[in-house]
Amino acid sequence: MSSSKNSVWYHKLTDFIKKFKLPVILASAALVLIAAAVMWVLSTQQITPPPTSPEADGLQHDTTRTEDPPSVSSASTELTPTAPTEGTTPPLSEETSEPPQSQQQTETEKPAETQSTTEPPDQTQPTEAPETGPSTQLPSSPEAAAQALLDGMTLEEKIYQLFIITPEQLCGVTGTVTRSGSATKSALQAHPVGGVILFAANIQTPDQVTGFISGLQTDSPLGLFIAVDEEGGAVARLGKNPNMGTTAFPPMGEIGAAGDTDNAYNAGLTIGQDIRRFGFNLDFAPIADVDSNPDNPVIKDRSFSSDPIIAAAMVAACVEGFRESGVLCTLKHFPGHGDTSTDSHYGSASSFKTLDELQSCEFLPFKSGIAAGADVVMLGHISLPNVTGNDLPATLSYEITTGILRQQLGFNGLIVTDAMSMAAITDRFSSGAAAVQALQAGADLILMPSNLENAVTGILNAVKSGELTEERLNESVYRILYTKLTHGIISFD
Repeated sequence: MSSSKNSVWYHKLTDFIKKFKLPVILASAALVLIAAAVMWVLSTQQITPPPTSPEADGLQHDTTRTEDPPSVSSASTELTPTAPTEGTTPPLSEETSEPPQSQQQTETEKPAETQSTTEPPDQTQPTEAPETGPSTQLPSSPEAAAQALLDGMTLEEKIYQLFIITPEQLCGVTGTVTRSGSATKSALQAHPVGGVILFAANIQTPDQVTGFISGLQTDSPLGLFIAVDEEGGAVARLGKNPNMGTTAFPPMGEIGAAGDTDNAYNAGLTIGQDIRRFGFNLDFAPIADVDSNPDNPVIKDRSFSSDPIIAAAMVAACVEGFRESGVLCTLKHFPGHGDTSTDSHYGSASSFKTLDELQSCEFLPFKSGIAAGADVVMLGHISLPNVTGNDLPATLSYEITTGILRQQLGFNGLIVTDAMSMAAITDRFSSGAAAVQALQAGADLILMPSNLENAVTGILNAVKSGELTEERLNESVYRILYTKLTHGIISFD
């Protein structure tokens, strides 16, 4: 009975296997066994996740900002980087003005290695950036905000704030820089200067210069003074460029000769409005010199008048116009370049007047401009041997800068030097020594040193040695920051 049943079940199982095709079942079972084996192997291994940083996968990823290709000149060449050397900046033809005609080259006249109107190539940029700058969370008053910014700055950052330089000096290149980008951004991070001055070659079209200035401001750790020499007449970086669409003014001497101070006011107002719309916030104008020496080779009709009373009235009206425009203006060239017989671009310049004579003539337009609210006074490289008893230029003279301009004339605004690349300075002083002496004299801003890094190093070493106190440095930096805050160059709540 039992054997018979077993036989029946055996035959049933055989039929079932035949019916459902045993190979398929066996294959399925094999797959199950393989999957189980794989799971066991994986459970005994350490799984390594894929790389998450740009360097981890062994590839060099470009994480920098991408930019449009630079628009090069017809020669399609890049600017040639050069390490700044002492005394290499050529003397200028009119204070912070264009180089002499022999040095002014058009795009087609430039040598191929320097022919470009683009941002300099990235490989020329400094590789070291300063420590993190001051916080952007500022108090609500300009005084407190300026102090907060000052307190958060390193010594090196304070020193760089003292300088206004050209874009070419900033980037350390030959040729002409006409746009901002990654190269200028790197340069501003490594050299956080207080301002940049543009010349005619840097200014081509409205869109170009507006974008250039906007980019510089965006990339600056702090807001920049963006300066220009726009006096009217012969010294007009924008006014003489027909592409810019600004108002052309005659020499200020013609406005002074007409005798109507409303014309001087309108000149200041219109020039200020014209340049402000492109992003300029500082004009090295108006001329406050009295054209008192017929042999003077540099001032002439840039001055409002040879009569100090007329010049004083015109300067005051022009300052009022600038103030209405919202652009910072500058009285130049204290203590008065109109009486000199030489041009400080090419050598020492002196006025041999006594203090009484200066007070009755040269000082009058400066006094009226200061009373009208001028923001800045520019020091000329002019010595006053019959006042000081020496041949130190005003730029480096404590007696002239602090004793007369600050204390006697009561000027509390910013004091800027004339370009320190002029022969009146470079023939006698190194960039470092001149920068230190200018600060000791009482200047706040140093314009276009012949060698920026030597000037910075000179100040740094002077502070560390005690030759120049950090408190003296702080006075100027605070004044710079306060001016930027009160004129919207640095934003605060």
